[in-house]
Amino acid sequence: MLVRDGTLQEVVTIVERISEFVQKESVDSLQRRLVGKRHQVLLAEQDGTLLGFKIGYELDEKTFYSWFGGVCPSARRKGVAQSLLNHQEAWAAKQGYTAIAVKSRNQFPSMLRMLIANHYLIADYQLKEPLLESRIHFVKDLQKQAP
Repeated sequence: MLVRDGTLQEVVTIVERISEFVQKESVDSLQRRLVGKRHQVLLAEQDGTLLGFKIGYELDEKTFYSWFGGVCPSARRKGVAQSLLNHQEAWAAKQGYTAIAVKSRNQFPSMLRMLIANHYLIADYQLKEPLLESRIHFVKDLQKQAP
């Protein structure tokens, strides 16, 4: 599997294949979120087939925000999300960020488990209705070694 920098058009192609994303994105909608921000767009692919993506951007000079990501259903449970997370963390640390922040929802238990397994700590919680829509905020200190 290859993890590389990608384009927003490639991200849109992947988003179209992920049914959990009710709101489909366009290059324009993604670009509006990133304009004027230092950001990274990562893609995972195998043999020319796009498998997943991870987009993040700078919140402040010390914190990188892992904003949006997903893996195509046919590529799940094959280490794609973990590879993207590893690449994003390594890149963020190399750029001088000391923390990564991320949000997820109750409706994505696989993501929640992956974040906890990778030593992300729960920093906040936003109750929503329905409960599956509630947001869990995580942060990881990139300067501390995992226990």
